Amino acid sequence: MNTALLIMAAGIGSRFGGGIKQLQALGPNGEIIMDYSIHDAIEAGFNKIVFVIRKDIEKDFREIIGDRIEKMCADHNVEVAYGFQALENIPEGYSVPEGRAKPWGTGQAVLAAKDVINEPFVVINADDYYGKEAFVKLHEYLVQEHGENEFCMAGFILKNTLSDNGGVTRGVCQVDENGNLTDVIETSDIMKTVENGVVGASVDGKAIDANSYVSMNFWGLMPGFMKTLEEGFKEFFEKTVPANPLKAEYLIPIFIGDLLKENKVSVKVLDTQDSWFGVTYKEDKEYVINSIQQLIKDGVYKEDLFSDL
Repeated sequence: MNTALLIMAAGIGSRFGGGIKQLQALGPNGEIIMDYSIHDAIEAGFNKIVFVIRKDIEKDFREIIGDRIEKMCADHNVEVAYGFQALENIPEGYSVPEGRAKPWGTGQAVLAAKDVINEPFVVINADDYYGKEAFVKLHEYLVQEHGENEFCMAGFILKNTLSDNGGVTRGVCQVDENGNLTDVIETSDIMKTVENGVVGASVDGKAIDANSYVSMNFWGLMPGFMKTLEEGFKEFFEKTVPANPLKAEYLIPIFIGDLLKENKVSVKVLDTQDSWFGVTYKEDKEYVINSIQQLIKDGVYKEDLFSDL
């Protein structure tokens, strides 16, 4: 069965360089975090990569990332496609509010790929490292027979996603006894704590369960979700945008959470023990570089990243 990896990369700035966190050279040969996600997806069996970007950065994106990845993918019979997120791509009958500058969030980013996604797919952020296990588990789920409204997500353990350099925001998951997601609670400023060598987590000085599942925006979805997402986007413009026209965002976790509350979908939480990392803070960069070096040393990756595919 065909399966696709959709990478939300529209947030990459139009001026490429050291200041753009998604393009920080972190691997030994200048690899960026996205390279590792693409490697892990192909290794797990995904055979299509979809980049969602903005039209104004297409030329630079293709020069720096896209053309290189397309060449590598062609050698492995992996298709590469593009979707373009734009502020003005909104439901018919509506107009962009005056003064609105930024696009409409991750829900709109996924919708930007609706014409190129016809298979089960996963959605990830461009600037997050997820580890190999999640790609394998979500691919295994997606190639089985499921209904159009039976989704999955990678459940990361909270303590494996914290930063040494400050508080983070995480979607803390509530999961029932069958491993199904029942709610995602967006929780801000979660701090890492270490007591007697044990990693914990706290919010406002109060301990929270560091072994909770959290959502890191790694969803496994069915192609029919695009229609549901499109209908939800119209409703978002009807009900949410009027109250906050300049800042309202159509976000995947919130939309899926609403569908869960209405019993319209199910989401299986697939456990991953891998450590997530990303460059949330400037100081995180060194940690990420060292982590990748360690993964290479441990034999998880080759120094020449794609040479083992």
